[in-house]
Amino acid sequence: MNLRLMLSRLLIVALLFAALSTAAASAAERSPNFVVIYIDDMGYGDIGPFGAEGYQTPNLDRMAEEGRRFTDFYVTQAVCSASRAGLMTGCYNVRVGILGALNHTANHGISSDEMTIADVVKQKGYATACFGKWHLGHHPKFLPTKHGFDEYVGLPYSNDMWPGHPTGGKNYPPLPLIEGTKVIDADVTSQDQEQLTTLYTEKAVDFINRNKDRPFFLYVPHSMVHVPLYVSDKFRGKSERGLFGDVVMEIDWSVGQILDAIRKNKLDKNTLVVFTADNGPWLSYGDHAGTAGPLREGKGTMFDGGCREPAVMWWPGKIPAGSVCATPAMTVDILPTIAALIDAPLPKNKIDGKSIWPLIAAEPGAKSPHEAYFFYYGPQLHAMRMGRWKLHFPHDYRTLSGRKGGAGGIPVNYDQAQIELSLFDLESDIAESTDVKDKQPEVLAKMQQLADAMRADLGDGRNPGIGRREPGRLEESDLRFHWEPGKPNETEAH
Repeated sequence: MNLRLMLSRLLIVALLFAALSTAAASAAERSPNFVVIYIDDMGYGDIGPFGAEGYQTPNLDRMAEEGRRFTDFYVTQAVCSASRAGLMTGCYNVRVGILGALNHTANHGISSDEMTIADVVKQKGYATACFGKWHLGHHPKFLPTKHGFDEYVGLPYSNDMWPGHPTGGKNYPPLPLIEGTKVIDADVTSQDQEQLTTLYTEKAVDFINRNKDRPFFLYVPHSMVHVPLYVSDKFRGKSERGLFGDVVMEIDWSVGQILDAIRKNKLDKNTLVVFTADNGPWLSYGDHAGTAGPLREGKGTMFDGGCREPAVMWWPGKIPAGSVCATPAMTVDILPTIAALIDAPLPKNKIDGKSIWPLIAAEPGAKSPHEAYFFYYGPQLHAMRMGRWKLHFPHDYRTLSGRKGGAGGIPVNYDQAQIELSLFDLESDIAESTDVKDKQPEVLAKMQQLADAMRADLGDGRNPGIGRREPGRLEESDLRFHWEPGKPNETEAH
């Protein structure tokens, strides 16, 4: 071999090595991807890693085996819009003015003054998408593409807010399916609802495939397992638990499709996936509702059955496989955690969440960055958690009083009950059944002191506090581009 040929081949090898090294370095330096899968009305005991029975969730089981279960993970409020406001803004929903569940008559939604997770990551050039139920305002100015998301396909609010409502839908207009800010299906049918889980999943997988070469944030807030329950032919009749089990199995399939897309694109070592839910089970629906497992009550209450959710986090190589975190955490912490991981500026407005990355990564000695978490229902402070302790302040709540829920998608009525000032030790009493306030006067005094400080900030009942902000509201200029649910909108120029 002559010298010139040898040098030429050595140069080619050197160039190839340099290219591979550059590619490897680029992959290592690339900002991580984030995926949040948010289920509607899923109970604490509704997936395999948290003890589900009567159906299988193999993809979530594997996700937990390869990731980390959070046994004490909370939402801000046990109702749809309020919970989503907490997740998206990193704030207690009371702070940003979103209470309850917004319907087709609401003239308010998330404010343009608030930053969502999507807004935060856009500061670092991320691709962003939301596929599923939004529920932070249905008018164009409140939809995801006006709040940091590049893409959106989904329902603007709950799937029961339509003429097919289980208990009578005469007060509801047709249910719209939206892409961006345009209504693409003005009258979602039962057959359409059967395909919602598949639709959201296909959109999510396509988004991952299209953005494999740049960092992305993907938010998949499923419409299921909110009643009325719908499932595709793929899973109809597959579970021993009936329709509810079928629906959860399809949700599990969706999780598997998303994780498979991440793996196939070789993004698993650079992607944090969070799976959790917006509130506990709607117990009055009985066999069409899930279970809170050992927890007390369900959706619509701030007992743990309403606001403590199954949560699994997955990031191979970053999160220890098969691990469990029993330290309390909350959805408000997701935004600041993501911001910290990519060194993005936090919102200028005050937020309540804090980075919990040390807990997620199971760093030695990791502790909660919060002294306590607070639980409002509507504008009233119902409860708080400090370490192992859960304190309830006097309030009314709904309950089935030990009765069974309804059958076939028709609910039974709740009873109304009241709890007085009560302190529970959740480490020994997960069901919040035994009041120990008389045995723990120092704990009670400390928690009441923290609660008073929170009341000064966010109020309690009619006392508004000083830290609440207004939601976004419709203005006269918005009405020129206003659309009514169930009617095609005339323009996307919002």
